Amino acid sequence: MRDRPPILPSNQSPLGALPARFRRERVLIVGCGDIGLRVARGLQGRVALRALTSSPGRAAELRGQGIVPLQGNLDQPASLRRLAGLATRVLHLAPPPGEGQTQWWRDPRTVALLRALRLRSAPRSLAYGSTSGVYGDCAGARVDETRAVRPATPRAQRRVDAEKAVRHFGRAAHVRASILRIPGIYAPDREGGTPRERLRKGTPVLQARDDVYTNHIHADDLARALSAALWRGKPQRVFNASDDTELKMGDYFDLAADLYGLPRPPRIARATAQDELPLVLLSFMGESRRLDNARLKKELRLRLRYPTVESGLLPIR
Repeated sequence: MRDRPPILPSNQSPLGALPARFRRERVLIVGCGDIGLRVARGLQGRVALRALTSSPGRAAELRGQGIVPLQGNLDQPASLRRLAGLATRVLHLAPPPGEGQTQWWRDPRTVALLRALRLRSAPRSLAYGSTSGVYGDCAGARVDETRAVRPATPRAQRRVDAEKAVRHFGRAAHVRASILRIPGIYAPDREGGTPRERLRKGTPVLQARDDVYTNHIHADDLARALSAALWRGKPQRVFNASDDTELKMGDYFDLAADLYGLPRPPRIARATAQDELPLVLLSFMGESRRLDNARLKKELRLRLRYPTVESGLLPIR
């Protein structure tokens, strides 16, 4: 059964007995890419959908998905003023600026968005899509949401800065703000959403003694988790948005190779990897942790459709 926003009788609703057109929830999606569109499809017909876009060329695509496009740019705060009081719930999926665009540790985009939302009545709830990279390297330990963050990269540090801004916004504006820490997103119908192409290229992975634990979430389950957080998230709460899989990276690629009928990738030592792999891949091989998702399932009452990568890597037939 699909997760549904709760429906309250008019005398229990914060909106009272207003006409239906005024009672309807209004959800604003900021950063409406693949995941935002999946969230929108799950909510379609039950809420009024809006999405912020800085690209006029996306307007037709968004309208085709039943979403009203709103022109604005997170790098231009003045363009965000129209967002004030517009939505009852906000989903924030926009990434921080890249390196060189701002101070290496700051996310001015999140700050600009939250300031705009406070210009008039704030939304009831906000869900922010962060990254599990804020934990840094945990040497393979199981990690729950109480663990202190130790970001090891500028990208992760900017996410920590955004999380702090979201929490402050929640407390100051009395908004139920949820933070979802997201690991690797996959799905057969997502661009680059499976390791198939990497396996075909024969890209090496680390040998067993050097290998690291990696974490995953199917794109559809992530969309359902984000939607649930908008309605069920407790104030200023953090969730590890991960599935139940506990695999090291090399074992994950071996599993995928077997599912796709492709050769398993070669294994190399970490010392050799420094010379053979690009820096982006090496950065993912420098951190090891196993995310605990108990809070996600208990508090958001989320039943994963794809609890393991094995159940989610193959397309539905």
